[in-house]
Amino acid sequence: MKALDLFDKLNTNLGPLGKHSELSEGYFTFPKLEGEIAPRMKFKGKEVLTWSLNNYLGLANHPDIRKADTEAAAKWGAAYPMGARMMSGQTDLHEQLERELAEFVGKESAYLLNYGYQGIMSVIDSLLDRKDVVVYDSECHACIIDALRMHLGKRYVFPHNDIENCEKQLERATKLAQEQGGGILVITEGVFGMTGDQGKLAEIVKLKEKFDFRLLVDDAHGFGTMGKTGAGTAEEQGVQEEVDLYFSTFAKSMASIGAFIAGDAKVIHYLKYNMRSQIFAKSLPMLLVEGALKRLDMLRTQPELKDNLWKIVNALKNGLIEKGFSIGKSNSPVTPVVLNGTVGEAATMSKDLRENYNIFCSVVIYPVVPKGMIILRLIPTAVHTLEDVAETIAAFEAVKEKLTSGYYKTTELAISFGE
Repeated sequence: MKALDLFDKLNTNLGPLGKHSELSEGYFTFPKLEGEIAPRMKFKGKEVLTWSLNNYLGLANHPDIRKADTEAAAKWGAAYPMGARMMSGQTDLHEQLERELAEFVGKESAYLLNYGYQGIMSVIDSLLDRKDVVVYDSECHACIIDALRMHLGKRYVFPHNDIENCEKQLERATKLAQEQGGGILVITEGVFGMTGDQGKLAEIVKLKEKFDFRLLVDDAHGFGTMGKTGAGTAEEQGVQEEVDLYFSTFAKSMASIGAFIAGDAKVIHYLKYNMRSQIFAKSLPMLLVEGALKRLDMLRTQPELKDNLWKIVNALKNGLIEKGFSIGKSNSPVTPVVLNGTVGEAATMSKDLRENYNIFCSVVIYPVVPKGMIILRLIPTAVHTLEDVAETIAAFEAVKEKLTSGYYKTTELAISFGE
């Protein structure tokens, strides 16, 4: 009996997003923004006002950052150090960056990770064995979900930010962990990147009075943007010390590549000897390490970066709300504009925004959100202006009126995309 060709299925089922690729690729998926990283860039030869870059503090093209990156590249090139940290890739600057990151987020120790997605997967994989039980928020990022797919033990999910249900899952987890002789890890996010609401860290921490568990927080969108000093969402909520493991990536506020995990020294020591993604991967290049040191220094010493960000965030959110738009429960810089409509209407409205109003933002559709919902996701930055905000709100008013009137249902592109 002949086995099926593994690749045959790929020709008939491209997946929920891939099935639209023939029409969408290059425009809605994998679009090419050109020019210097800034609020206004080029798309398809036209200047567009861009709200799709996670450049929260405006560091991506900051002259001091460009200078530091250039000097580091000239000094080290892109290769140094060669080899994994454990074998030949350890340097004083890697250790310095780890010490400074740990101090900034109020933890004993920290360890650098090459990438956020890969890094947190490896953290979770290293922490757990088949006896351990995980309790996690249903809207955790894909990197966390992928890590939990590798977990050989039991996992319980609670509806997004539903603390009452989280408590019920902890009851189930406690019973099972006691039977199996394992521990419990609770995983949530500081800021949820799609909806913009904060994880209920303070309420989860309070559950430690009733249950024995450790808390891991992915704060990719909160690091640098939340809290008095920018140390993140746990600082914002006053529970930094009670978070057992704090994770963030450099791909957002730091405008670079890399990530880190911070916590008690003994835990970080264990992780650096057991995270396979770091043991068997080349060390983070020195130009990125030096660049991260410069970025972290600017986070610490230039609070005006975060102040400028929040000036734009507040103006954008307040302006949208005043015009009757829903931004969900967002209480972070992430600003989702929630509308009702089909996939086809979403595509046509997004094209209208780009072509006729010169506004470029991410459109989120089914299956990422429920059918009938459209999210236009805006990422404000410290380098946007109040004029940018006003222009965007005016454009959104215009397309919302068109959407409500049924204008987008009659276009060819909407029919092509279908439901």
